[in-house]
Amino acid sequence: MAGTNTDDRISHESERDKGVFFIERNGKRVAELTYVLNDGVADLDHTEVDAALRGAGTGGRLIEAAVQWARDESVTLLPTCPYAKAVFDKTPAYGDVRQAQ
Repeated sequence: MAGTNTDDRISHESERDKGVFFIERNGKRVAELTYVLNDGVADLDHTEVDAALRGAGTGGRLIEAAVQWARDESVTLLPTCPYAKAVFDKTPAYGDVRQAQ
């Protein structure tokens, strides 16, 4: 499997109080960021990226998609996943949607 492709489409599925941002290739989910939604706060609780895509910005693209969704939907994000937290800590521009801890 080749590295990340910025043309890989990020999809979003949600069901009541949970959801996922993900990338699929050939019918297989190769990257995902999951969340649980409660009272307008989405807890970003898990990020997983296929080994072949790690280090190529794929996880960051998933976080970026979640941030854009949060802005569009007036939701705040609580990054409890260690990867998501690290990205938020390094990206002050995401502060507008980050839930105060």
